[in-house]
Amino acid sequence: MNAVSHDMPISSSPDVTLRPSVAIWPWPIALGLLTIFGLLSALLGQHGVWLALSWAALSIPLIVTLACLIRAWRRPSSKGGQS
Repeated sequence: MNAVSHDMPISSSPDVTLRPSVAIWPWPIALGLLTIFGLLSALLGQHGVWLALSWAALSIPLIVTLACLIRAWRRPSSKGGQS
């Protein structure tokens, strides 16, 4: 007694493109590695170049996240109505 019938095909939205999972992961992995480097450089080096490297390494993922959120908020909703 499944809620979804196996006879009826499930249609996806027309604007969704299927990408291989390998194409999705490089940027999140790079941002994660950059964050780990920033945290370790902040922990291990308290002065000089390490301080600047930690600030830069931790700021870049934050800026990328904010840019993606702003882009998502400005994009019109595909569900209809106002978002």
